[in-house]
Amino acid sequence: MKRVAIQGYRGSFHHIVAEGVEGAEVEILACDTFREVAQAVEERRVDYGIMAIENSIAGSILPNYNLLQNCNVQITGEAYLRIRQNLMVNRGVQLEDIHEVESHQMALLQCTDFLDKHRWQLIESADTALSAAQLQASGSRTKAVIASSLAAQLFNLDIVAADIHTTRDNYTRFLRLDYCDRKHQEPQAGEGGGKASLYFKIGNTSGTLYDTLGCFEGLNLNMTKLQSYPIPTEPWHYMFHMDMEFSEGANFTTALNRLRDKGVEVHIYGVYQKGKDL
Repeated sequence: MKRVAIQGYRGSFHHIVAEGVEGAEVEILACDTFREVAQAVEERRVDYGIMAIENSIAGSILPNYNLLQNCNVQITGEAYLRIRQNLMVNRGVQLEDIHEVESHQMALLQCTDFLDKHRWQLIESADTALSAAQLQASGSRTKAVIASSLAAQLFNLDIVAADIHTTRDNYTRFLRLDYCDRKHQEPQAGEGGGKASLYFKIGNTSGTLYDTLGCFEGLNLNMTKLQSYPIPTEPWHYMFHMDMEFSEGANFTTALNRLRDKGVEVHIYGVYQKGKDL
């Protein structure tokens, strides 16, 4: 059985992805923060870690790019999970019995249309699955929580209203992180197609970004993400995160060689297969 670090608790969306990526039961190491997930992978206390990186509505989780840059981890896979929120209660509790609803702030915000129809007190918590576990432990007959169907299963709760999220197509992209000795090891593209994540640094001079992106011309690379952010220790210099898909590993390698021939500093987070919807 694989041991997997996740941010959050058993029954969270990270837990769902951990099981979906492995295709089997996993032993979960619950971590309070994403940094703790990366540290668990670095210290080899787990086989791998699962970390959310962006949401189709809320956008990128920028602090997690910093972890990718500075920790001894590499991306070895990705997965996309449709976020489905459910209202759950202790066994036998009815919808009319509910006085208050607890969940993570983001989950509450994702369900505003449903919640606005009721006069319940809303309580923010640290984690959706933690709320579910605490509800079971309390035995409350007047409280409900919003969490995943896995949380309802694990903590023996009844779902009294399913799929209560406002936006139907709400996906989060998750990364699988494995240990990597960054000083002596760099991910390489194989013979077939795949996906890569990397970052590069350039100065703030006219035409620099345009010239840098020209390195990818004619190589049949599909750039799926390009995001900039400043480098705190180097005023007016910027770092760019890039995700790209390619059909031939050799074309990706050619692009890297072109960048480095221009003196561009490039670091590869990982080369992996394009993820699937879970």
